Amino acid sequence: MRPESEDSERDSASRHAKNQPGTAQPGTAQPGTAQLGNARPGGNRLDEETLRELRRSSILHVDMDAFFVSVELRSRPELKGRPVIVGYPADRSVVLSASYEARKFGVRSAMPMAVAVRMCPSAVVIEPRHKLYYEVSGQIMAIFGSITDLVEPLSVDEAFLDVGGAIRRLGPPREIGELIRRRVQSELGITASVGIAASKFVAKIASTRCKPDGLLLIGPDETVPYLHTLPVSALWGVGAKTVEVLARMGIRTVADVAATPLPSLRKILGATGEHVHRLSWGIDPRPVTPVRAEKSIGAEETFAVDTGDDALLHRELLRLSHRTAERLRTAGMHARTVALKLRYADFSTITRSRTVSTPIDSAQLLYGVAVQLLESVGPRPMTVRLVGIRAEQLEEAAQAPLQLSLDRRDDNWRAAEQALDRVTRKYGNKSVLPARLLDPGNGPR
Repeated sequence: MRPESEDSERDSASRHAKNQPGTAQPGTAQPGTAQLGNARPGGNRLDEETLRELRRSSILHVDMDAFFVSVELRSRPELKGRPVIVGYPADRSVVLSASYEARKFGVRSAMPMAVAVRMCPSAVVIEPRHKLYYEVSGQIMAIFGSITDLVEPLSVDEAFLDVGGAIRRLGPPREIGELIRRRVQSELGITASVGIAASKFVAKIASTRCKPDGLLLIGPDETVPYLHTLPVSALWGVGAKTVEVLARMGIRTVADVAATPLPSLRKILGATGEHVHRLSWGIDPRPVTPVRAEKSIGAEETFAVDTGDDALLHRELLRLSHRTAERLRTAGMHARTVALKLRYADFSTITRSRTVSTPIDSAQLLYGVAVQLLESVGPRPMTVRLVGIRAEQLEEAAQAPLQLSLDRRDDNWRAAEQALDRVTRKYGNKSVLPARLLDPGNGPR
C-alpha cells in the first residue's frame, strides 16, 4: 500500500533551454548578479524608468528539480548520477519522484511502480519520507519569504513570487532569480529552476523549459513569439482530450490557436475557448496571491489488494489518523472538520465529513470521527481500493480553544501522542507504533 501522490513534481517538458531568450545555464555566472546578502551593493541605484521596465517582468516561478529525489540524495550522495525512484515498491504503488537519469528511461511521476521498474530495472527505489519533505518545504518557503512578501505556494516545492517590490533592494529580477537558486543550493543542498516573465502563465512555462537547474527570462517583447513556437499542450487547461479535439480541426500549436477566430474556438471548446485564446497571446492578468496557511492536511492509502474487511479498514484509518495528527501538530494547527474518502474497486469515489464542536489535533479523536463516518456510509456496494482522511477548517493551535474533555482518556492520548512525536523526531517515524498497527495484514508495503 502507498499514499496517493501529493507531490507536485512535474516532468520537464524539454531539454535545457540553451539558445532561448534570457536563459542562464546551470553554473554560469551572470554579470552583476546579487550576492547572498540581502542588500544591493551601494552606489548602484536604479532610475525610475529602468525600474518600471524591470517591473514589467517581475513574476518568478521557482520550482525544485526532482524534489523528493534531490532531498534523498543529500544523505545518499553515492546515488548521484544513477537512476533513482522515490515511491513504495509494491506493484500497485506509483512513482512519486524520479531522477533525471531515470526519466531518460521513460520513468515519470504518477506512473505505476511496476511499469517504472520494468522500464528501468537498474533504478534504486527509495521509500518516501514525507515528514522530511515537509520540513525542507518549510525551509524553501522561508527563503522565498526573505525575498518578498508576495509568495503564492503551489505545492511543497514550487511557488510564484512577485519581486517587483524587491528590485531596489536586490537588483533586477534575473539577479533575484539567481540569488534564490544559489541560496537553495548552498542552504538546502538541492537545485531549483526559475522562470521569469510578465505573467504567472509564462513564468511557469519558462521554469519548465529550463529544467533542470536553470533560469529562463522571457521578456514582454519576446513573449508572443516564444509562445507561438510551442505545441498547444503548453497552454493551461489544454489536456490530452482537448489536444485531440483541436488536432482534428488542424490546430496543433499555440500559433494555430492565436490565428483561430475567437468565435470558432468558443464553438469548439465552449467557455474554455476564450481562456485558451487569451493565453495564446500571453494574456494572464492574475496577480501573485499570497497563501499563508494550509487549507487542509491529510493522508490516504491505496491497498495492495482491494478489501471489504472492516477490521483492516479500521486499522488503516488509525494509521492515517496518526499521520494526519502528527502533521497537524508539526504545523501548529487544529482541525474543526474531519473528512473521510473511500474509493471503490471501480474507481468511483465518495466522501463524508463531520464538523466537531472543538478543534482537534489528536489521532485518537480523528480516528473516532473517521470510524463514525465509515459507519455512516452503510453497506458498501463493492470492495475498497483506497481510504483517506483529511483534517479541514484549520486553525492555528495558539488561537484555538483548548480541547477540554470530561473523558480523561482523551488527555492521556494527547500526552502519549506528544511523547510519540518526540521519539519520532529523535529516532525516525517507524521507531514506535500503536500496538494495533503492528498486526500483520494487507497493510502498507
